[in-house]
Amino acid sequence: MVEKVYPMTLEGKEKLEQELEELKTVKRGEIIERIKIARSFGDLSENSEYESAKDEQAFVEGRITTLENMIRFAQIIDNNNVDQDEVSIGKTVTFIELPDGDEEEYTIVGSAEADPFAGKISNDSPIARALIGKKIGEEVSISTPGGDMQVKIVSVK
Repeated sequence: MVEKVYPMTLEGKEKLEQELEELKTVKRGEIIERIKIARSFGDLSENSEYESAKDEQAFVEGRITTLENMIRFAQIIDNNNVDQDEVSIGKTVTFIELPDGDEEEYTIVGSAEADPFAGKISNDSPIARALIGKKIGEEVSISTPGGDMQVKIVSVK
């Protein structure tokens, strides 16, 4: 069986490792304590606190498993062999929409690190897929769910 590889920056991997450590050392203990307290209330069949704590425990354990897999199969992106003006994972790209000139800036990261509200888009997103491999000055057509858009790359950092 081939395992999924998770491309990410070193910073992204470190962030996942911190989250994993927090879940294992702090969150698990808090939930176990909540379960103990809820059990002391008696009848578990009608105990909403117990059910809530068990649901949270299941969520946290699932997240721990997910994080462990992502970290185990992380592929750290190395941009040393990529031209400085070429768009790739781990780089920040600024482009203008044509013809109106609205400027947008995104950092392209692996799916594990994506946070669109923070300007970090997944390498699997339509915008990133269209931009990866392109260079400063190139015009690119991007197919999005809202329709096609034309952009011109103005900087890559």
